Amino acid sequence: MSLTAAEIVAHPAFDTVIWPLKPNDKGKCAVAHGRGGPIDIAYEIHGTGPIRLVWIMGLGAFKWYWQRQTMDFGHDQASKYSCLVFDNRGMGESGKPVMRYSSSEMAKDTLEMLRHLGWSGERSVHIIGISLGGMIAQEIAYLDPESIASLSLVSTAAELKNTRGYFENLRDRITIFVPKSMDQLIAGIKTRVSESWLLQPDEDGEFPTNGDRFAAQELTKRQDTQGFTRKGFICQAVAAGWHKKSPEQLKEIAERVGRERILVTHGSADNLITVPHGEILAKELGEEMGVTKMIFEGRGHYLPMEERAKFRRLIEGIVGKTEAMR
Repeated sequence: MSLTAAEIVAHPAFDTVIWPLKPNDKGKCAVAHGRGGPIDIAYEIHGTGPIRLVWIMGLGAFKWYWQRQTMDFGHDQASKYSCLVFDNRGMGESGKPVMRYSSSEMAKDTLEMLRHLGWSGERSVHIIGISLGGMIAQEIAYLDPESIASLSLVSTAAELKNTRGYFENLRDRITIFVPKSMDQLIAGIKTRVSESWLLQPDEDGEFPTNGDRFAAQELTKRQDTQGFTRKGFICQAVAAGWHKKSPEQLKEIAERVGRERILVTHGSADNLITVPHGEILAKELGEEMGVTKMIFEGRGHYLPMEERAKFRRLIEGIVGKTEAMR
């Protein structure tokens, strides 16, 4: 049986949910001058290697949600990779202006930060984006395709169709601000992850199950009332809900980035952004003409957590293939 929210918070491992991964560099970059800003974007760089990976997080999540990949690439392989993780506008340590957010504007935030860091130039960065982060990644590819060495689109969509999964979930997540028990909240969020993974023993060996660690991560985020706010979440949700890349735009992205440089991956049991979204995205980008598609059977929305080892190999594969094309 899963631990209750109170039991998780009282667990000795609760304070270790965020791993103490020391970055090689960190700071804030002021972006969006003339676009409603300036807006400070908080970032960290882990690793010192020549291969630059840009990890773009999704709706309502902080940069430390990438900690497994930060460890796998930016610490375990620190001499090979440099990993950039950051809080999108509206979350974490970044600015949270109340205005209309869009995936395109958030992509411009990222591009301005990359220029600030000196991470610019032809085929200079490998972009990995999940969920809303994958939408932002599409916009980066549309705005500056030549800068992309590889483009990995994870659990995302070119456009959110009126599917039961997304809109019910969005309703559920917005109503987290309506008083309810924390146990009810956690139970709802757990439905976005595959049950088989939730029930397995904690991969880090400290909590009883993966599900308890997953819940601890969510509870940790919600305790940060400065980083996770209602206004920030809703502004990001608007960006996700209004994102759209037409078949013509996707074709242009594919042709200018290069189909052999693009990966689309999805969980077949994702009930937040359902798998047909990923299938359509891969098809429109040109699955039959070189785009790599990988569907994880039985997995949910959070592939970097649910399939950490396989996900690492998948990213290593697309990055390695495209680095060899230099």
